Amino acid sequence: MLSLFQWKRPPAASTPSATPATDLPKGLMRPESAASLLATPRRQKLLEHIWQRTSLSRKQFATLYGAPLERYAELVQAFPASEAHHHAYPGGMLDHGLEIVAYSLKLRQSHLLPIGASPEDQAAQSEAWTAAVAYAALLHDIGKIAVDLHVELADGSVWHPWHGPLLQPYRFRYRDDREYRLHSAATGLLYRQLLDRHILDWLSGYPSLWAPLLYVLAGQYEHAGVLGELVVQADRASVAQELGGDLARAMAAPKHALQRKLLDGLRYLLKEELKLNQPEASDGWLTEDALWLVSKTVSDKLRAHLLSQGIDGIPANNTAVFNVLQDHGMLQPTLDGKAVWRATVTSNTGWSHLFTLLRLAPALIWEAGERPTPFAGTVVIDTSPAEKDTAAASSPEVVAKSTAGEQESPPWESGSTADPIPTPLAQAMPDVMEDLLAMVGMGDSSATQQDALATADVVPVAHPETPMPSMAVFPSPSPALAPAPSSSTAQPSGEHFMAWLKQGVASRRLIINDAKALVHTVSDTAYLVSPGLFQRYAQEHLQVATLAKQESQQDWQWVQKRFERLQLHRKQPNGLNIWTCEVTGPRKTRRLHGYLLDDTGVLFQDMPPNNPYLVLSPIPLKN
Repeated sequence: MLSLFQWKRPPAASTPSATPATDLPKGLMRPESAASLLATPRRQKLLEHIWQRTSLSRKQFATLYGAPLERYAELVQAFPASEAHHHAYPGGMLDHGLEIVAYSLKLRQSHLLPIGASPEDQAAQSEAWTAAVAYAALLHDIGKIAVDLHVELADGSVWHPWHGPLLQPYRFRYRDDREYRLHSAATGLLYRQLLDRHILDWLSGYPSLWAPLLYVLAGQYEHAGVLGELVVQADRASVAQELGGDLARAMAAPKHALQRKLLDGLRYLLKEELKLNQPEASDGWLTEDALWLVSKTVSDKLRAHLLSQGIDGIPANNTAVFNVLQDHGMLQPTLDGKAVWRATVTSNTGWSHLFTLLRLAPALIWEAGERPTPFAGTVVIDTSPAEKDTAAASSPEVVAKSTAGEQESPPWESGSTADPIPTPLAQAMPDVMEDLLAMVGMGDSSATQQDALATADVVPVAHPETPMPSMAVFPSPSPALAPAPSSSTAQPSGEHFMAWLKQGVASRRLIINDAKALVHTVSDTAYLVSPGLFQRYAQEHLQVATLAKQESQQDWQWVQKRFERLQLHRKQPNGLNIWTCEVTGPRKTRRLHGYLLDDTGVLFQDMPPNNPYLVLSPIPLKN
């Protein structure tokens, strides 16, 4: 089917880059070529993220995605996405368009589409649905340039976007009489500027996606089903990111906002688990004006609690957790804007110690009549510069955000590497793309790392970060299954691990056979990814760390050993425990390591079909 899209794009009769390079009268801007507009490092990074979410070669990507994105860039030029709201700077419309496409494709990976279809049909329609999501996202605001803006060319004529790309210098202003919702209805005027007849012919052959796509293009999101929902959620995320707002809340479904989960989790911990105002070591201290919580303790316990409640997307490192809490306005920042404070706590018994702490407003946690008695001691903020070795030892989470150092190859070659719009506002914008991508699972995370090596002498075949194609097949929940023992009351053990695993799979809190899954079905049995699955259990059950330390083991190794003692796994003919699986994706191959269950009945009531992307490897491993 995709062989239709292998022709070369015909050259345009004239392009914006052909405009003479002369000084322009004040107020006029010179139109840029698509290559120039898309050549900035951040936009190239966004394009790379978009390509990674597809299953296409570079050549196919350039036709199905690159050509519409280039047409979009030529059409929106340096227009802002709004006058005074989000992305309200030159080039904001282009940035917003690329962001929402990247976000929507990430969200799309969590859905098997069309909903209710057989796995075979979902696989056959996968690329069409992915493209439809991208096009719907890209076009969602395109109508603004038709109804919100008045664009005047250098020769005094008025430009309308249905005329095609700008070919001479221009100026623009926002219309005073514009209607807020009209741009959604105006999308129908312009989508043919981006999507050619070959693309539309292709998509129209899938009735289940064609109807919702048309509804989106008409601005009728309420009739567009999951396609409309993905675009709306991605739009919220892009807007929130640019405004410095609630990234995770924007990405979450309205009924399950992460902000509410974080707050509920903190309240639960303070009521049930955390110890306050102890005369010596404590988890936190309540003063008259602030609640001080030990940063690492609270981060670990909050993450464990949320994971135990089936809430995914929780960052695996403390720095990211603090950033999420701070983004939601739940933490009071230091004078230099950081989440973590250094303070010395001294009790009335004379005990004193320096801690790294989080500061919250007590009113966030307790109603007026529920607030506990304040701490009978002092919390004195440390304003002296922290010694490098002390900071590293006592507060490893207080580190600057890392930035990607490697240069990624662009999806297609561009003729320029200079930023055509070097405005101070655009340059000063913090690039939090990596934080958001990590938050929703695109970054590496110890909780979801499927390909972490079980032995030191085995390396991945190729790029280990490549997720396998999504082909999730879920078992039916069994009403006979008893809930796993509470993480706060049950003692970690091999039996407890299996009860947790069985309940997690049955309730779909632990997904199977998906790109981020830690459990797969291979060779008519269950395959448990190591060490990822054992790490996930340890993150939800913090008692494991103490038990493992007593035996000089890592927490996941302690869990893995307890699992092995149950003798529920199938060994290789040579007696080894660990099996290797080859994961074959659309572009790359890698390996997973894990255990095969001997009896599927200990995990599944009805055995799901095997994951077609995993095959047991004959390569032996050293235990």
